[in-house]
This record gives sequence, C-alpha cells and structure tokens, in this order.
Amino acid sequence: MTNKNSEKTAELYEKLEEKFTKWAETCSDISAVIIVGSRARSDHPADEWADLDIMIVTSNPERYLSRTDWLENVGNPLLTFVEPTAAGGEMERRVLFEGMLDVDFAIIPERKAQQLRHDRISSQIADNIANTFGRGIRILLDKNGIANQIRTLINSIGAQKVTFPTQNEFHEVINDFLYHAVFTVKHLRRGEIWWAGMCCNCYMQRLLLRMIEWHAQATLGQNHDTWFRGRFLEEWADSRVLEGLRCAFAQYGKEEIKPALLATMHLFHWTAIETAEKLGYQYPFMLDSHVTEWVGRILTESET
Repeated sequence: MTNKNSEKTAELYEKLEEKFTKWAETCSDISAVIIVGSRARSDHPADEWADLDIMIVTSNPERYLSRTDWLENVGNPLLTFVEPTAAGGEMERRVLFEGMLDVDFAIIPERKAQQLRHDRISSQIADNIANTFGRGIRILLDKNGIANQIRTLINSIGAQKVTFPTQNEFHEVINDFLYHAVFTVKHLRRGEIWWAGMCCNCYMQRLLLRMIEWHAQATLGQNHDTWFRGRFLEEWADSRVLEGLRCAFAQYGKEEIKPALLATMHLFHWTAIETAEKLGYQYPFMLDSHVTEWVGRILTESET
C-alpha cells in the first residue's frame, strides 16, 4: 500500500513540475529551474511524505516573494508564506497545494547565481552549496547555462562532510552548552517554563547534535556520513545516542524539564569525552563537574 501511495504522490508532484516548467518557459525573468532535495537524489529518495524543493533563478525575485498570483500556474494553493531558506541566506515561498502537496520555491537572484565560481566563493558558501545541492539536482529549465554552471560547481566541491573541529572550536561548543545548562536552570527556578523548555529542547539540542556528529565521525571515521541538520540521525548515530535521546526532550512543565535537562547533559557529557579522546583534545573535567554539581543542587533545592 505504501509503494502505491508513494507512486501516486510522485505522479502528482511530477504533474506540478511539468505545469510549472511549461509556465516558467514563458517567463523572461526566469533563467533556470532546478529540483533539489529528496526528489532529486538517489540516496534516500523521496517517499510519499516528501515535499518538492524547487529553486527558481530569476532576475525579478521580488515578483515571487511579494505576489502569489503566479502560484495558480502551478496548482490550486491552499496556503503560502515566505521565510528564509535553510542555507544560503536567500528567501523561499512555501506553498501547500490542494491534496496537501507541499512545495518550497527557493528564490535565487540571477546576479548571485551568475557570480558562482569555485575560485571566488568562500568556504561558508561552498558548505551551503554542498549541503543544499551536493546529493543531487535535476535541471528542469536552463535558458542561459546557469543551471549547468551550478552543476559544474557542485561537482567541483563534492558532498559536504562534517569536518573535525579545532580544539578551540570544540571547547567553544562545550562552554556554550554548559553556559545554557545554567541558563535553563535559572529560568526554570524563576518559573519561566517556556524559556527554560525552549533552551533545553532547542538551543542545547542544536549543540548536542553538533557533538553527536563529531562523535560519529571521530568514532567511525571522517567519511562516515552524518547528513545535514540531523537528517536520518537514526541511521548514522551511535545506538547509545539514540537510547539517550529518548529522555532528552521535555514536555511543558517544570517537573518535566528537569529530567530532560539532566538527560541532555549526560548525553552531551559522554559523547564529548569520547570525542575528545579520539581527537586527542583536553576535556574540561573540572568545569563540567562544577556546572553539573551546581545544576543538580539547584534542581534538588527547588523540589524541597
């Protein structure tokens, strides 16, 4: 049943692609249309729940960000909104079409696309390109060669791999994490449940994810694929990490945040120590112990 649903969904998205491409061919401001994400890659390809990611290279980006009438050339939109892209610093219009088909239109100014040359881009831009396009693209429209230029750039960069941190970068993440453990406790004691929960569940978890990535590569080798922003973490992370994560997310409530924070700190603690050992870095045991003791004491006091 799942395969049939996936095939049916794929057909619906293909129709959206075809309809949009035919319309884009008539638009003088659109120079390229590129499919990225799961519907463009062979490794972990799209299933029935995957969305469609379309990159529009245009000389008139404001048209697609400030107006919505053009969406009727693709399908019947139920809702739409604009937000920053996950990487690259651009904007995208996210759309939910009839049938709950979700399409993300990343709007790329043509002048920026034309500036992409491997010998001119920064390492940060290279990382963004590798993370966004490194696992494959499908070119639907290429009027002036920009899409092929992007493909050439992707091939020259290759898929992005998480690199090992320097010792200073490693310690920065540890200090950031421990600082926000104290931050969470203070807001918890003040009764600011929302702030404490968001810090524990969001900010600290992002730092934890970075350590989990480093741990996986330090343990299994730098070529071990850790994907991007936690994608498919269940496949590449240490099994002990997966077990630890079961208790590391808090529900809303003072008594719910306490054990989640301690579980998050414990998970970060041992992954960071093992990573430090593998990389030959010093681990700040005294600092960690001092913060952990304070957190435990304050949380215990709040119970009495």
